Amino acid sequence: MGGMGGFNATNPMDIFESFFGGGFGMGGFGGGGRAQERPGDNETYELQLDFLDAVFGCKKELEIMHLTGCKTCTGSGVKPGTQATTCTMCQGTGQLIQAVRTPLGAFQQVTTCGRCEGLGQSFTACEKCGGDGRERETKRIQLTVPAGIDNGARLRVKGEGNAGRRGAPPGDLIVYIRVKEHPELRREGIDIHSDIEISYVDAILGSQVKVTTVDGPVELKIPAGTQPGTTLLMAKRGVPRLGASNQVRGNHNVHVRVNIPKQLNADERKLVEQLKELHSKARVGPFRF
Repeated sequence: MGGMGGFNATNPMDIFESFFGGGFGMGGFGGGGRAQERPGDNETYELQLDFLDAVFGCKKELEIMHLTGCKTCTGSGVKPGTQATTCTMCQGTGQLIQAVRTPLGAFQQVTTCGRCEGLGQSFTACEKCGGDGRERETKRIQLTVPAGIDNGARLRVKGEGNAGRRGAPPGDLIVYIRVKEHPELRREGIDIHSDIEISYVDAILGSQVKVTTVDGPVELKIPAGTQPGTTLLMAKRGVPRLGASNQVRGNHNVHVRVNIPKQLNADERKLVEQLKELHSKARVGPFRF
């Protein structure tokens, strides 16, 4: 038996919602009741952190601007000295029901009462907030930034967003983290990367160099015979793992560049040529018969 084109009849209510967006009831199925309190909107804040503050965490004081409950009417929206009364249009339900005839039969369309905006009450508006129950306010809050947070992360502060209308609960404050770049260090997850440049002599003989780390300058041993492009590992000198309670940290990877001079003075050239001659003899060795 053929069905209507473009519809899946597994759930008859899907057809009703396709036509009417779910705002209809059928017989005893129509929904009713006063509109629920809608929480306030979330507020956003962009926080810039220094590189090391993001690595080890910090405390920041934020100055935010948000909607809070009106102090004149204590958030009710009702003018002080007056009282709210039952809305005469919706009789306190906050909704209006209208019968609608369609090819599928008669249905009830349920809409929010336009006079009371779904509250079910009429009242004289507070002169300070215009009946909204909210006013804009500047506030300072303390934010704890956890160690290991990274660029692009978000922190949620419960209840510090905009207050809901007429006493409804507030939304949250969403803090977007932006981390400044470090002049010497790069971060990949919980690992740190940096570059050092050494002379070809230090690469051959080995040496000790100071390396900038998140913990400050640290001595690093360059082994003799270090090749260009070598990566040396400084264990547990990286970033604390976010949320870890056992102080787990990443590593610091030091990428070595060897500086080979384009020009040598006479003494340097003489020494390098002597080194080349010694190297050639050691590689060829004596002839054996």
